[in-house]
Amino acid sequence: MIALVDCNNFYASCERVFSPGLNGKPIVVLSNNDGCVIARSNEAKALGIPMGAPVFKYKQLIEAEKVNVFSTNFTLYGDLSQRVMNILSEYSRDIEVYSIDEAFLEFENGSDLAMLEQAVEIRRIVQKHIGIPVSIGVAPTKTLAKIATHLAKKDPEKQGCCVLSDKKKIEQVLQTFPVGEIWGIGRRTTKKLAMMGVESAADLMALQDELILRELTVVGLRIKKELMGEPSVIFESTAKPKKAICTARSFGEMIRDYEYLEQAIVSHCVTCAVKLRKQHSFASSMMVFVHTNSFRKDLPQYKRNIVMEFPATQNTIALVRQAKEALRKIYKPGYDYKKAGVILMDFQQQNALQEDLFTVNTLDDKDNRLVEALDLINDKYGRNTLRIADQGLHDKHAMRQNQRSKSYTTRWDEILEVKIQETKSKKQEHET
Repeated sequence: MIALVDCNNFYASCERVFSPGLNGKPIVVLSNNDGCVIARSNEAKALGIPMGAPVFKYKQLIEAEKVNVFSTNFTLYGDLSQRVMNILSEYSRDIEVYSIDEAFLEFENGSDLAMLEQAVEIRRIVQKHIGIPVSIGVAPTKTLAKIATHLAKKDPEKQGCCVLSDKKKIEQVLQTFPVGEIWGIGRRTTKKLAMMGVESAADLMALQDELILRELTVVGLRIKKELMGEPSVIFESTAKPKKAICTARSFGEMIRDYEYLEQAIVSHCVTCAVKLRKQHSFASSMMVFVHTNSFRKDLPQYKRNIVMEFPATQNTIALVRQAKEALRKIYKPGYDYKKAGVILMDFQQQNALQEDLFTVNTLDDKDNRLVEALDLINDKYGRNTLRIADQGLHDKHAMRQNQRSKSYTTRWDEILEVKIQETKSKKQEHET
């Protein structure tokens, strides 16, 4: 059996962990540069604030209903996510971290009551130790586990946990379960299925395999088998290395100065290099791109990218040199740049690394030891505690995050402070 653990309204819940006064109050979390709504609490959803809404369009509603607004704090969210996953790994021999707020666990087959009790226990422990509420669905396949989690979250009587193992019970649920809510069925597919008269999960299961293959490809056939209780989506307990790593950000303010643009590119490159080393990969090509604000029709527009090829490396210093050279080739003065980014590509793993016989390696052991020291210090004391000089000291390219909460769990200077007020005892008050 497979269990799906889904953190409820994860970003909003993270903000509540260190501010309990927010419980029961509407919360929205904004995208980079505080532009759009990317997460909402149930209370904010009830007010009619849609996902992806430009925040300025709902400013009056937010102020009138006293909605709590936060900038994204991925450092906090990522750390709390890791803590949740650490707890989940204690309850299953195999765990697949599907996203920052979801994970699949393998449960040993047992009675519905035994599996339900285990799910309830996991939910209680995560809430107690991390403060994040979760919903848990248990079923024979991943797709059915997703449906079970949906029921656990939407049906108050289930109290956050649902087990779907009985075939008759599953059939009953699928009769009324909307096809558009099925994992892997997108909006376009939902519209196509509606034109075919398919509205529920049961309707999809009733279609002939040949028709599903023709209209929905092999992906649709896998979904049908999963709904029938036949595991067709592989359980991946080991995360596959990424085939490309990208870091790109829109600037809080448009940048015209080359120096600040270079600092942004170097910072993005450093971030990519750290992620590259964490998955033990070496990159042999890189794309660097810059562009202006396409929404500002009153300004001249420019967009350009370039791909650099080089001997496979994971060394930050070597990658930064390539990034700076790439920027020099595509930069044009006289434009107000809004976004820049770096993409590392063409990966090789360390155990299968093919070195270039004809290229002289300009890096020595000193450079590699320096990068190792940077990683160790930044892992221990926080990102960018030590940085390369080319990154600069003042992040003019940084995102606008005017309403970011503190990184309570990862920065010493933002650690939670607890003030204890000393009160007089009754005896002291009497003597006074």
